Amino acid sequence: MKTTGVVRRIDDLGRIVIPKEIRRTLRIRDGESLEIYVDKEVVALKKYSPMDNLEDISKSFVDAIYQSVQQNILVTDRDRIIAVAGSLKKKYLGKPISSYLEHVIEEREDVVQKETKSLELINGMQEEGSYVLNPILSNGDSIGLVIILSHDRPISDMEEKIARITSQFLEKHIEE
Repeated sequence: MKTTGVVRRIDDLGRIVIPKEIRRTLRIRDGESLEIYVDKEVVALKKYSPMDNLEDISKSFVDAIYQSVQQNILVTDRDRIIAVAGSLKKKYLGKPISSYLEHVIEEREDVVQKETKSLELINGMQEEGSYVLNPILSNGDSIGLVIILSHDRPISDMEEKIARITSQFLEKHIEE
């Protein structure tokens, strides 16, 4: 762990303020949950994502789907790409998502682009193709996306359904 040089006082209700620069750097939004860890005399805060518990399931599930559809399929949480199957795996797995994808998560609506168009998966990197973006919901909150991206042909109705089924599958596992 590296020090930031920032010192904060705990108020009479036990609260501390995390400086705006640190919140911005770590992409911590108002109302977002943080997980608290304690190790001897160290208290650490980590952004909480219900999707953290689903990384292994997400990876296995998208690998299985890829065997059938042979299209790139990605799963994100609110901050990064947590699972990828297809040719984009090495390029995007674990990378922070673009502001466009953050916006789609906030809007909580499916996006279907059947014509070839540019899609920014991470800031500054474009992929050309047709795609479907389907939000993953938990307790009414949008917590991630399922993305199917085709470089060589329009997204089919079946792939739209597969994206929806994948997000519903992950939603059910979060609720358990």
